[in-house]
Amino acid sequence: MLAGLAPARRRLILAALALLVVAVLAAVTLVLVTRDGAAGPAAPVSQEEPGPVLLVPGYGGGTGSLRGLADRLTAAGRDATLVALPANGTGDLAAAADALDAAAGAALERTGAGSVDVVGYSAGGVVARLWIAGGGADLARRVVTLGSPHHGTTLADLAAGVAPGQCPEACRQLATDSDLLAGLNAGDETPAGPTWVSVWTVQDTTVTPPDSARLDGALNLEVQSVCATARVAHGDLPREPLVQAIVLAQLAPGDPVPLGAADCPRLGG
Repeated sequence: MLAGLAPARRRLILAALALLVVAVLAAVTLVLVTRDGAAGPAAPVSQEEPGPVLLVPGYGGGTGSLRGLADRLTAAGRDATLVALPANGTGDLAAAADALDAAAGAALERTGAGSVDVVGYSAGGVVARLWIAGGGADLARRVVTLGSPHHGTTLADLAAGVAPGQCPEACRQLATDSDLLAGLNAGDETPAGPTWVSVWTVQDTTVTPPDSARLDGALNLEVQSVCATARVAHGDLPREPLVQAIVLAQLAPGDPVPLGAADCPRLGG
C-alpha cells in the first residue's frame, strides 16, 4: 500500500506510525505502573538528617510506659510524639498502622522535616512494620523496635487456645501462626527505605521465645550482649535507662550503631 505513495508522503506516514507506537507503549507502561502501585522498592532515606520521633505503644495501647523515653528524647533535643492507638491497641493492628500514618503526616507537616524516626514497643514494632509495608517506607529514616513479637508469641497462642473470648483481634494477630505475621514475614522482613534496629531482652516472658524479636536484615541487639548482668523484663524495656541509652544511640545521625560489652559502662549499665 505504501509502495504506491510518493516518497515524501510515505516518510510522513511512517513517522506518524512511529509516534503512535511510542504513545501506545507509554500508555501501556503507565497502566502497568499504576496497577502495581509502584515502579519499584522505596529509595533509601537519608540517614544524616533525623526528624521527629514517633513512639508507638504495644498491646493495650497505654502510652505511659513510653513517657520516660519520650522525655529523655526531648531533653536530648529531639521532637518526640506518643502515638495513641485505636481500640487501646487491642483491635486490628492494621488500623493501628493507619493511626501511625496519620501521626507521621502530622509530625512532618508540623516540623517541615523530610522523614521521621519510629520507636515501636512490643506490638508497636509490628504496627511500625505494617505501616512501612503499607506505604510508610519513603517517610521513615529509622525504625527501632523494643521487644516486638515479629514472629509471634506463644503467650498469644495460649490465650487464643485456652480463653479465646479474652483474646481480641490484636491478640490473635500476634499468635505465632497468624495470617498477619505470615504475610508480614514473607519475603523481605526489613524492606528498603528506613534502616532497622531490633532491641530485646533474653529475660522476656511476654514475647516468647524472646528471639521472636529478631528481624532478618536489621541490627539485632540483645540487651545482655551489651551489658551481660542487665536484669530487664519485657515491661522494663522502654523504662530502663540502659535501654533508653541504647535507643538514643540508634536514633543519632548516621547508620545504626553496633554495640557490645565495651559500650556498657558509657551507656550506664
